[in-house]
Amino acid sequence: MGYHTFDASRADKLEQPERRYRFLSAEELVWGLDLSPAATVADLGSGTGFYTDDVAPHADTVYAVDVQAEMHDYYREKGVPQNVELLTTGVGDLPLETGALDAAFSTMTYHEFASDEALAEVHRVLRADGRFVVVDWAATGSGEHGPPLDERFTAAEAAEALRANGFRTEHEAVRPETFYLVATAE
Repeated sequence: MGYHTFDASRADKLEQPERRYRFLSAEELVWGLDLSPAATVADLGSGTGFYTDDVAPHADTVYAVDVQAEMHDYYREKGVPQNVELLTTGVGDLPLETGALDAAFSTMTYHEFASDEALAEVHRVLRADGRFVVVDWAATGSGEHGPPLDERFTAAEAAEALRANGFRTEHEAVRPETFYLVATAE
């Protein structure tokens, strides 16, 4: 499906911890990824690198994947950690080898790329039993934050799409505005 991407001219809004951590803490994200220090990870829809920066100290290599070059420009200006590599591409066409990743995550961007093609590509680049953490705006939310309700998915819809593309759901939580899924590639 997929919808519009976040307006890069408003990138400063993505760097507000008091807003971002209200919906997903760094600790929750790192817990779901369950990384070893040697892990290779991809942040799918990395934007300004807000959550990439939280994961980078826990991994060997992190790919910050975003379709908008302007987001990477912002990230470069902010300062990119040494173990982070910027990839300007869509999720449906990742320039990574098959099985190259130990984990991948999407924070508030799943609704932008959700399709069988993109999920098959994520599955391809993850190693067997690699983790995929998805936190996104829930279709059951109020719509006060994030994209319009008609551009969102329910946790059940996202979990079913993951299952249909070779993932096993390990953890699912539905919150007032978001959902949190941890899945592994089968």
